[in-house]
Amino acid sequence: MGILITCAIICIFRKKRNSSILRTVCCRKVTKSDQDIEAFFRNYGSLAPKRHSFPNVKKITNSFKDELGQGGYGRVYKGKLSDGRLVAVKLLNTSKGNGQEFINEVASISRTSHVNVITLLGFCLEGSKRALIYEFMPNGSLEKFVYSGNTSKPSGQHLGWDKMYEIVVGIAKGLEYLHRGCSTRILHFDIKPQNILLDEDFVPKISDFGLAKLCLKKESIVSMLEARGTIGYIAPEVFNRNFGEVSHKSDVYSYGMMIMELVGCKNYRDSGIDHSSEIYFPHWIYKHVEHGRELKLPGVVTSEESEIVKKMIIVGLWCMQTRPSNRPPMNRVIEMLQESKEALQIPPMPFLASPPRAPITSSSTISTS
Repeated sequence: MGILITCAIICIFRKKRNSSILRTVCCRKVTKSDQDIEAFFRNYGSLAPKRHSFPNVKKITNSFKDELGQGGYGRVYKGKLSDGRLVAVKLLNTSKGNGQEFINEVASISRTSHVNVITLLGFCLEGSKRALIYEFMPNGSLEKFVYSGNTSKPSGQHLGWDKMYEIVVGIAKGLEYLHRGCSTRILHFDIKPQNILLDEDFVPKISDFGLAKLCLKKESIVSMLEARGTIGYIAPEVFNRNFGEVSHKSDVYSYGMMIMELVGCKNYRDSGIDHSSEIYFPHWIYKHVEHGRELKLPGVVTSEESEIVKKMIIVGLWCMQTRPSNRPPMNRVIEMLQESKEALQIPPMPFLASPPRAPITSSSTISTS
């Protein structure tokens, strides 16, 4: 009898201990952030992409065997769905953010359907484990085709300037769709070569919507607590409201900076350029364009290539105007890219030095009209 009582006490203790452990695990997983995310997906209903369990994500990626790369919010792995389709799986860092970037990605991309915007095929949400499943882009990101200052590997070397021009136009069409073609306007806030992926035919796809903002098309106001984006691509007004209001024109500025990087202007200096860090690089480009001087950019050989690059530079300078009101909307950018170089007007001169970049310390209201 004593043995039976002892065994019963041990079983009860173990049961309580296991229940305590289970409660601890559940409490750790079900945070306010998790509840907000689950509520978001419930509200999304049938519009939400397919949900996968974490064991299924491990199966898709063969236990995360083939890593494609990593960024600020997580690592990306190559995988294959049960139907044979190749995918890219982004496994989000649990230590980054409060889940808002996860919601941003799903809320933004699941609303889109455009040849120049990446397709989200599914997601995983199990406690702290979060993953996003995208169509696979075999040619990786546009970043590897950017001129880096190494003259042995100039910009456009592997693609050709005709193809680079097509990519620039494709990105513009994708951005124009995000700004005007969706039922809800999507502001990306992180346009840069690393976030442009290329399919098997080098068709560009805008990706990484972790910093995106959704808003109504007209007269919309969103709240943003801090500056967002990547240094070197962020529009001046994002740092300092004295330059103007933050809007879709902030994406236009980032697009212009990206064009300059693609053609080699951002990292290239010829021997006659003052290397002072105080020189704002669009200024010396502007002087060359204004006076019709040759920029002598690496990788530009024929007169046709020179015309393509000059057109891209002029459009880029328009997009990089310091005042948002002076920048063209993306539909006008597309028109400019499709015009002849002779039809394009030279934009006003940019600032001689980089504008002040005071961080935003308090909540601001931001116009998106």
